Amino acid sequence: MRNVGPNYSHVRKGGFRTTEQDYLMNWADFIILAIIGISAIFSISRGFISEALSLFGWILAFWLGFTFMHPLAMELAPWIDTPSVRLIIAFVALVVITLLLTALVNGLIGRLVEKTGLTGTDRMLGIIFGAVRGIAIVAICVLLLDGLTVLPADPWWQESMLLGRFQELATEIRGLLPPELAGYLTHPDSPPVGIPPR
Repeated sequence: MRNVGPNYSHVRKGGFRTTEQDYLMNWADFIILAIIGISAIFSISRGFISEALSLFGWILAFWLGFTFMHPLAMELAPWIDTPSVRLIIAFVALVVITLLLTALVNGLIGRLVEKTGLTGTDRMLGIIFGAVRGIAIVAICVLLLDGLTVLPADPWWQESMLLGRFQELATEIRGLLPPELAGYLTHPDSPPVGIPPR
């Protein structure tokens, strides 16, 4: 009787199986492509400069929030007694104010781009920026799922055409993190990258 089950006897470089299933996408792959595609589409309407400034604004807002929330919280002591509440209010205030200011700057620069006639180039670069951002979002999600859950051992994960690649990217990202944080993102029961569970 002919065996119709998947053949996992061939392994290509990096530990990934070389079978017909490697060329078939499953639902996880389509979700990954959807995330990247939606991110790119949103960036078309806003453009590269607007998207880059928006990302910079968020990074700056959180940096200012974490850096200056303690000094600002001390200034709030005469009005707020609870230390934790002071810290939360200080952090939120710094983030919101920074985002509002960067949004104003973003709007002014956006109008300048329209007047200079660089809108087409800006939107084209925005597509690339959006796609890269989508890839980064997927990589971070895979990093969290790979490090905090046993989902990589599930068949749908192992049969995915793209998750193994993003798992490798997540491993590279984990290597850039401080050892203390990287330790929290390494699940003891997760299978090695590209190796199916037995």
